[in-house]
Amino acid sequence: MKVYGEDVKVKDKIIPGFTNSFATKPYGDGKLYLAPFTYDPCGLFYNAGLFEQKGWTVPTTWDEMWELGEKAKAEGIALFTYPTTGYFDAFFSALLNETVGADAYTKLMEYDTKTWQSAETKKAFEIVGKLAQYTEANTVANANKDNFTKNQQLILDNKALFCPNGTWLPDEMSEAPRAEGFKWGFMALPKVSAEGDSYSSTFSEQVYIPSKAKNADLAKKFITFMYSDEAAKLFAEESGCVLPTTTASSYLPEKVKDKDGNEIDNQKTLFYQIYDNGAKSCTVGFKSVDAIEGVDLTSAEGILYGTVNSVVTGDKTVDEWYNAVIDAVKKYDK
Repeated sequence: MKVYGEDVKVKDKIIPGFTNSFATKPYGDGKLYLAPFTYDPCGLFYNAGLFEQKGWTVPTTWDEMWELGEKAKAEGIALFTYPTTGYFDAFFSALLNETVGADAYTKLMEYDTKTWQSAETKKAFEIVGKLAQYTEANTVANANKDNFTKNQQLILDNKALFCPNGTWLPDEMSEAPRAEGFKWGFMALPKVSAEGDSYSSTFSEQVYIPSKAKNADLAKKFITFMYSDEAAKLFAEESGCVLPTTTASSYLPEKVKDKDGNEIDNQKTLFYQIYDNGAKSCTVGFKSVDAIEGVDLTSAEGILYGTVNSVVTGDKTVDEWYNAVIDAVKKYDK
């Protein structure tokens, strides 16, 4: 179908990758059940002002990340922190896309045991294991629903360099104190190699038309209108939300007003440029399957993400974590 009021097809207006995921095709049968709506990029937040002050370059590869970690350690600054392990869903999805590639990532999300057992998949676990060595000492203690903002505060206080999160973080921390000269920075995950791809996971809302809707044809036209430039402009200017179209982020206003009514730069323009700057987008989520009693693979406390805390504290090794994930995946691989 064409976008309502425009001479372009909907599929050509949507950012590549948004309709080919288990968020929109949840059953693995190739059929699109849900249409992507507004979206939020996820990545690593940092204090750009600190990097300017220190003369540090933002790392583009994981090797550069480790080098920066040593520089920061020498100055008493941790390389990494995270709010809770729940944020590793977006982080790990992007990392797996980097290590195995987009096609193999789809197989991972389909619980394909053979793909999970590949060396490329294990590489992602090993990167997190090394990152654990550079994680701020109090992160695990505060990585819970009551104290997660203390970990986010580490970025504002220059006690840690990077924190995975989504575009809502600056608003969440808008009232928090911060170091002099603080400026939000935002980046996709570093590449596995200089020739590789950098990924940023995306969370999006979805819309659908009930099968028994009385005005289904009219609803379809309205949904196509949501991908128009007119709709994108309305959403960006009136709500600050961005639609998943190739032009939508350009409609974000350059200036917004702070809580005191002062006009300031709109930091959202920085966040939504992440894909314009070369990062590839990916989505988060496994194929929809029936739950298996006693197996929690993907919740914030589950085997895949929740075990990160134990890896950081040293209570579990990377191999123990990886093997536990493989064992869980096998139960779903039918």
